Amino acid sequence: MTAFNPLPAELSRRNLLRGGGMGTAALALSGLSGAAFAQREVRDASAMWPNVAALQERYVGRQRVANMVSAIGVGDADTAYIADGPLSLGGMVQAGPDSLYRIYSMTKPITGMAVMMLIDEGKLGLDQPLKEILPAFGNMRVLKSPTGALSDTVPAERDVTIRQLLTHTAGLGYAIIQTGPIKQAYETAGINPAQVTRLPIPGIGTARPAPSLKAFADRLAELPLVYQPGTKWSYSVGLDLLGRVIEVVSGQSFDTFLEERFFGPLGMDSTFFTVPRSQVARLTTNYGNLGGNLLPLDPARASIYLDKPEFPFGGAGLVSSPRDYDRFLRMLGNYGTFEGKRIMSEAAVKLGTSDLLPQGASTAGTWVAGEGFGAGGRSGKGENAGTFGWSGAAGTLAFVNMLTGLRVGMYVQYMPDSSLPLRDEFIAALQQDVSAKMGAAKKDAA
Repeated sequence: MTAFNPLPAELSRRNLLRGGGMGTAALALSGLSGAAFAQREVRDASAMWPNVAALQERYVGRQRVANMVSAIGVGDADTAYIADGPLSLGGMVQAGPDSLYRIYSMTKPITGMAVMMLIDEGKLGLDQPLKEILPAFGNMRVLKSPTGALSDTVPAERDVTIRQLLTHTAGLGYAIIQTGPIKQAYETAGINPAQVTRLPIPGIGTARPAPSLKAFADRLAELPLVYQPGTKWSYSVGLDLLGRVIEVVSGQSFDTFLEERFFGPLGMDSTFFTVPRSQVARLTTNYGNLGGNLLPLDPARASIYLDKPEFPFGGAGLVSSPRDYDRFLRMLGNYGTFEGKRIMSEAAVKLGTSDLLPQGASTAGTWVAGEGFGAGGRSGKGENAGTFGWSGAAGTLAFVNMLTGLRVGMYVQYMPDSSLPLRDEFIAALQQDVSAKMGAAKKDAA
């Protein structure tokens, strides 16, 4: 295994973690009939999705990624899994649907849907002021300039709300996005977005993460907002803060709430904030892509995810398997049911996957320009109508099309995710396969 210390500047924390969205390729799948994908049996997934399979073989064969697993399903039909490559370069154990991947920001839709549960139960309001749950957020101030001095502020013109936290429009920052004094203040306060590696990363700061979600929220409330609430989409720690909201409203720890309301009922027994050492044999290695060379950032057997984090990161903290996350997407695509069990109400799923952006909030120049945003994930518009999902900083991607029931997950482990065009190429390959299936279905029907 290649050793490197310190990490090159190209692999800075800012570059590693700032990835987001679902790629720039259109997800124009809303007009498709679910019958076009119907899978009687999943015996040869590669034959069913040949362009996706060829893409995986090319990337893994050239060692642009160590491994890749795709999960594609529709409705209640069996999921097709296409897997290539070992858990780590040079390893003997092959990746598959039960391998463990750091999903980073694909945690956000799970947290968002947990909030939708509480809204559906009347324990939260979508437009409820945050100060009613966390009083420390009652008199927020806003930086005059996003890069200005922390003392140069004006009063917030409106309250921060639950809707704004769900949609990254609350005016909060992200240390991986912001520059200037507010970035330093976040790092000093331990308002960190995620775990990456035990190795030193330029710009990571010296402060430990806040010791609890309560401390995280309290420290965040002491700092000014970056933008006026409700005015601009800006990627943020809003979903992490909602983890604390869930604790206060539910009376349970955030991770316990997720386990009892999602992971247990859905059978997601491979989804963790802390990977048990008994499961390390299934954990992939996460790599840094430096000029086309893959350098191990987080080797599986020494992974930082084997240690319990200071608090569960609701924005980017989970490790999961392709099979587990597919169960979550399947539940959403079935409007809240999974294998005959009701997990969420249909109304909660419909609302959470819809466009929840506050009226007048600008998305210009952002990853979601021209699109909507729901409970922790992008909500497609126009040719992308019906799609809901998000991606992760290590290259992962997952979405469900609520109009067709098509659900898709792509699992790799490399950072920064922008170093390869894989997501766009994956969507293009998927669309080619979908078009072929539609053509065949029309021919059969003729």
